Amino acid sequence: MKLNDEKYSAMSKRLFTSNMKLADLVASNHNLILMLPRFGLPLGFGNHRVKEICHEHGIDEDFFMLICNIYTFDDYLPDADELSNINLRQLVPYLQTSHRYYIEERLPHLQRHLSHLTGTMEASVAAMLTRFFEDYRRELALHFEQEEQRLFPYIERMQNGERIADKVTNYFIDSHHSIKDKLRDLMQILYKYLPGDSMNEELIELVFDILQLSEDLEKHTVIEERLLMPSDDYELSDREKDVLVLVAKGLSSKEIADKLCLSVHTVNSHRKNITRKTGIKSVAGLAAYAMICKLG
Repeated sequence: MKLNDEKYSAMSKRLFTSNMKLADLVASNHNLILMLPRFGLPLGFGNHRVKEICHEHGIDEDFFMLICNIYTFDDYLPDADELSNINLRQLVPYLQTSHRYYIEERLPHLQRHLSHLTGTMEASVAAMLTRFFEDYRRELALHFEQEEQRLFPYIERMQNGERIADKVTNYFIDSHHSIKDKLRDLMQILYKYLPGDSMNEELIELVFDILQLSEDLEKHTVIEERLLMPSDDYELSDREKDVLVLVAKGLSSKEIADKLCLSVHTVNSHRKNITRKTGIKSVAGLAAYAMICKLG
């Protein structure tokens, strides 16, 4: 048995199944409460099993379990065989509902916290934080709009066996990294650099809410990149090949980021994917791989 097979076997023994009670899933991961409304599921589900609840509400239980497991287990990524057995036609409605949840509920909630906090600050600091948050909100809303207009239409074509072009997937993957970077930056500013007389309780609540949103968006990103943009586990994307060529030439992540107009975080993510797909970690090994594959 291959190492990856052994890892999956161990993982599958602790994944949620539809024979479990929904209450037990929520008890194991309280953040699932925030996910349930996106499926139209109210609280008050008693001791019913997931399969019973899904049947009652017309939800595909395999798809529901897929989302629950992705949200709960950080090292879980469904493979191609699993995905082939799941009806993904509920995916786009789920993602669209998630988009509305972030824009119409979570961000206004954060903005209320931020407004209370900035009301006690020096005007210039308050204006800077407000502007930073508004820029982030607009970028996130624009990203969601572009996904729904440009990316989601590919799904039907994917279901007919068509592969999404690398330039399309690279665009949205890079956008994901940019959005995560900005939210991370906001969090760093809030708990590292704000004046010490800022409202402590309000600040703590705001930071925790941002952390929760960041984790939620991270899982949302995993779902989109793995389910909407599946790729061969061993095939490098065009962008990954670009990064690999520069790594092989000895450039640092910062130098690669500057050359390709990416963030350092995005470059490091590509480097992790390259190592995962090739099984090669050292720069010398990657240089040899690039030469053998005639890259660059």
